[in-house]
Amino acid sequence: MKFGGTSVADAERIKRAARRIVDKREAGERVVAVLSARGSTTDELIEMAGEVSATPDPREMDMLLSTGERISCALCAMAINDLGHRAISLTGSQAGILTDESHTKALIVDVRADRIRAALAEDSIVLVAGFQGVSRNARNVTTLGRGGSDTSAVAVAAALGADVCEIYTDVSGVYSADPRIVPQARKLDMVSFEEMLEMAASGAGVLQLRSVEYARNHGVRIHCRSSFDDEPGTFVVAEEEMMEQPLITAVTHSTSEARMTLIGVPDEPGAAARIFEALAGANVNVDMIVQNEPASAGGLAEISFTLPREDLRVANAALEPLAGEAFAELLAHQDMGKVSIVGAGMRSHPGVAAKVFGVLANEGVNIDMISTSPIKISCVIDLERVEQAVQLLHSAFELSGEGTVAEEEPFRAR
Repeated sequence: MKFGGTSVADAERIKRAARRIVDKREAGERVVAVLSARGSTTDELIEMAGEVSATPDPREMDMLLSTGERISCALCAMAINDLGHRAISLTGSQAGILTDESHTKALIVDVRADRIRAALAEDSIVLVAGFQGVSRNARNVTTLGRGGSDTSAVAVAAALGADVCEIYTDVSGVYSADPRIVPQARKLDMVSFEEMLEMAASGAGVLQLRSVEYARNHGVRIHCRSSFDDEPGTFVVAEEEMMEQPLITAVTHSTSEARMTLIGVPDEPGAAARIFEALAGANVNVDMIVQNEPASAGGLAEISFTLPREDLRVANAALEPLAGEAFAELLAHQDMGKVSIVGAGMRSHPGVAAKVFGVLANEGVNIDMISTSPIKISCVIDLERVEQAVQLLHSAFELSGEGTVAEEEPFRAR
């Protein structure tokens, strides 16, 4: 069981989470719970760091940021003990979550869950601090990046061979669009790992991308559900478990995109490699990439790519040493957004792309970049047109249909 920040935001919600955990235990289940930091704690810690340093050291940032989840776990363990059950809280390190050496965006390389198993054997409920681990070689505290508690939960579930990984959040499941933008959005009973991967990568904030990827690779069934009621949510399962493959499952969006364009890139082998090796070395995650073909012999190319807006400063610093050699000029565009449609049924239905482009064109929405996969079409557009584009596509593909529509509890990207 994993509880997000809004699910443990105050004392009453921590007690509610404790009650749900105890109910599972009293129903005969062995329970491990992974907790996020309370509410806005992580943002407050980042603000504290900014008050004392303009460029906080990444190692010390991880030491600081890891405290939020530890607080949640200790408080929840106290509440469970008061309910008459034995609970033990563990840091990511104590739980055996080993990562690479990166700070603030570490990757899990192994989970040695011996201590968790021992506590379960003693009939304890185990609470694990999410979002964190310990580096395999240097033994430093590391954090996994935004939404990393989802990945912590899936990784622990995989290591223990858990029946299911329940992700408790402030929405009732995965919807066909963001209900804040499309009030008629449907709650989806089931989606495939492949669809959920594309949705998470395209901006759906309900589940972290890496957690879905980890679940797919290790065969962990995810149940995304609300912390505030007992209704079933959305199951994320292997494709062979799906009863049917809809043409379009959901419309997703992102409003945190930026675009960089490099002008005057030499038309020669290795030019793009130098650019993207520098970005990779700075831990910048690049999404769409478009390179034009020089029209004349000896001409220079242009490369455009999208990246998270928060990584613009780091990307600029990484590319600056290459100016004049790998490219002549760098342009950055901050106010970009992305709208995507996702659906496994697209594989066998022609004309989907034409419909997407036609719907947007009819309303004067200009497309700057396009990226596709067998089950996804993404368009980079002006930030101010994103909400309209989501509404247009959701309506055009008739995704409201029958079923559960958005509830009053706010839809929030964590």
